Amino acid sequence: MPLKTVSIFFFSFILLCVPQSNLSAQKNAVLKRESPDFRIQLTTATKGYDGKTCWVHARAGAIPVGAPGNDLDNPIVVMTMQKLLLSGSDIFYALNSMRTDDLGKTWQGPVEQNNLSRHNLPDGGEVVVSDFWPQWHAASKTLLGIGHTVRYYNNRIVKEKNIRVSSYATYDPDKNLWSAWKSLELPDGPEFISSGAGSVQRYDLPNGDILLPVYYKRPERKYSDVMVLRCRFDGDTLKYVEHGNELSIDNGRGFAEPSITKYGDWFYLTLRNDNAAYVTRSKDGLHFPEPQKWTFEDGKDLGSYNTQAHWVTHSDGLYLVYTRRGANNDHIIRHRAPLIMGQVNPDKMAIIRDSERILVPERGARLGNFGVVDVNENETWVIVTEWMQRFGPDYIMPVDNKYGSDNSVYVSKILWKRANKLVKLTDH
Repeated sequence: MPLKTVSIFFFSFILLCVPQSNLSAQKNAVLKRESPDFRIQLTTATKGYDGKTCWVHARAGAIPVGAPGNDLDNPIVVMTMQKLLLSGSDIFYALNSMRTDDLGKTWQGPVEQNNLSRHNLPDGGEVVVSDFWPQWHAASKTLLGIGHTVRYYNNRIVKEKNIRVSSYATYDPDKNLWSAWKSLELPDGPEFISSGAGSVQRYDLPNGDILLPVYYKRPERKYSDVMVLRCRFDGDTLKYVEHGNELSIDNGRGFAEPSITKYGDWFYLTLRNDNAAYVTRSKDGLHFPEPQKWTFEDGKDLGSYNTQAHWVTHSDGLYLVYTRRGANNDHIIRHRAPLIMGQVNPDKMAIIRDSERILVPERGARLGNFGVVDVNENETWVIVTEWMQRFGPDYIMPVDNKYGSDNSVYVSKILWKRANKLVKLTDH
């Protein structure tokens, strides 16, 4: 046998002898290594699990130092989340609010917001705002949260009646209360009949206009599509101004839960699809070419699918936060944990493989619904809850589950080693 063949055989034999768990551990070790650009500090805002409901859709916005209602030395960070009924599918209740005045050392709440609770409909149903995302609107000096509505009949979603409406509310820091929600008025047209901005990351332009991605379902189409709206907010009312082109894909359930950011001269849009995550970019933030699948730089599939992805934007680099296959996570529903952040090659619109880091480790529960907030120039937080539903007979995770998950509300702090020049320190 030639020497080269013997060497290959010997190496293959050694590889086969390595326990699979060790190989998985090596993969995880790579994902957990320290980054040259930031440090990760994992904290918990609250936790606790009764086996009947769990907190979901936790996201936050930051009120800068010097803004109305904030005379502190730190930004005020306000988080919203809501309870999910575990025995159903996407059965949400009132939004609750939490708040920290000391950069997450202590948290107040959660406090249920009556203005953002379920409302009765004339036809006997109920409606509530869900998938909510607070974000500071600098031009109006307002913490503005945007989500969309979901309707229930006998505490279940009836597909034919579940008309999505983009909805918004504002936060009063002096009263520690959210306003009653309002609905975004849109023009007539089939693309606007059921259109929602749920779980989307918006981008506020320097003049105060808002680029708001939405997804919607035309009555005649099987799939949902995506477009970006340009809106205007005066501190009280959110108004539609115009919209861009429609982005469509005819597989799975179409495109959904888009998120937008700007890096350099380009606007980047990431989109959810049942089979893969997609990305596209444009110069004006409204009109985008056909999206491409998210990959690593070598062209291999990223492995992210059927869940959200959102942006972390630093003056020195663009990052994506996501979940994916191949992270020793086949036991997780839709591979929705751990939560990973990878740096983006902005020209290729691809993830730099060696840059991947775990923001939140997995404990058996999914972590796919999350939010991002720039707290100050030194800290960006990624906030997520453990969603306590799985596949199979243990659809509802037991309180004493073997993984140790307990519906923790995680605050993963990205502590930058170089200041993020895109973030203003104060509102002066």
